[in-house]
Amino acid sequence: MRRILPEPTAGPLGDAEIVAAYACPDKEWLRVNMVASADGAAWLDGLSGGLSGPGDRRVFGVLRGLADVILAGAATVRGEGYRPARPRPAWEPLRAGRPPAPPIAVVTRRLDLDLDAELFTDAPPYARTIVITTAAAPEERRRAAAERAEVIVAGEDRVDVRRAVAALHHLGHRHILCEGGPRLNAQLVAAGLVDELCLTISPMLVGGSAARILDGTSSPTGLRLAHVLEDDGFLFCRYVRPD
Repeated sequence: MRRILPEPTAGPLGDAEIVAAYACPDKEWLRVNMVASADGAAWLDGLSGGLSGPGDRRVFGVLRGLADVILAGAATVRGEGYRPARPRPAWEPLRAGRPPAPPIAVVTRRLDLDLDAELFTDAPPYARTIVITTAAAPEERRRAAAERAEVIVAGEDRVDVRRAVAALHHLGHRHILCEGGPRLNAQLVAAGLVDELCLTISPMLVGGSAARILDGTSSPTGLRLAHVLEDDGFLFCRYVRPD
C-alpha cells in the first residue's frame, strides 16, 4: 500500500504509518467507512465483501482498532453476519487504556434481530453488544434484548440518530465508526453528524440496482480530501469536514 496524496511515497506504507494516516482527533468524532465499486455500487450480490480486497481488509482492521464503538444498521448486521469484534495483537498499542476490542452497536427500529446469534451470545463483558431502538419496539422484545445486550431507547417510532449518537458519547464512546448500511449513513449525514468518510473505491464495475453508500433524502455536504492511498488498484480515500 502506498500514499498518492497529499505526498506520494516511494515505498510501501508500514502498519504504523497507516495507523497514523487514520488517527482520530482528540475529540468526539464519527467516521463512516464504506466500500464502493468504480461505478458507485455499495454491494455486489447484496454484500459488500464482494467488492473488498486485502488492502481494504487491512484498513478495515485499523479503523476498528481505533474505534471506541462500531455502529451498524440492523439490515447490515443481518446481511453481513456480524459477530463481536475480536482483539488482535496489532490493536494492543492502539487500545491502551481501553477494552481490547470495541463493542458493536446495532440500530433497529423494531428489534427484528436474532438474539440467539453469536453477536449477542458471544460478546465479552467488556464489549457487550449495544442495541439502539425505539419506544415503539415491542416491550417483550426490549426485555429479551436487555438480557443479552445494552439497550438504548432513542426515539418514539423511529430511531433518532442524534439521540443515538449522544447516548453513545454519554457511555464514553468518543470515536464512533459507522459501517453502514446506506440508509443509516444517509440519516447520519442528514443530521449533520458525520465528521469523516473513509471510502474504498474498488476497481470493479457492477451496474444493476445496487444502492450507493447513501440511500436517503438529498443532503449535500462538503468534504475535504485528506489523503488517497492505493493498493492493487484499490483507492482508499479519506474525506473530512472542512475546518
